[in-house]
Amino acid sequence: MSGPQNILIVEDEPLIAMMLEDFLDVLGKTMAGTADNVADALALIEAGGVEAAILDVNLRGGEKSWAIADALTARGIPYIFATGGSTDSLSEAYRDRPTLPKPFTMDAVSKALDSLA
Repeated sequence: MSGPQNILIVEDEPLIAMMLEDFLDVLGKTMAGTADNVADALALIEAGGVEAAILDVNLRGGEKSWAIADALTARGIPYIFATGGSTDSLSEAYRDRPTLPKPFTMDAVSKALDSLA
């Protein structure tokens, strides 16, 4: 297996989060945790054990995942932005980051995580 193994999922749609969890299980990855908001994601990062993350750009309540991305960057942890929109929805500061377009496929998730190795 290549790429990071302990993956944090930040996704506010429960069915999408469950699908990603299933994909990670099939791919032999371990869940480092799931969060549906910025505060919970930051707590999981602070707790440690996160090797990479898949971040939904737009979270409930109008939250954006920028603070999560910054916390991961500060710790040298790679991440992928998941978005149903184009990369235009990304803040200028993050447009160089890898993206995973919705709807997801297992192959796309696998390739995206392997690219973080």
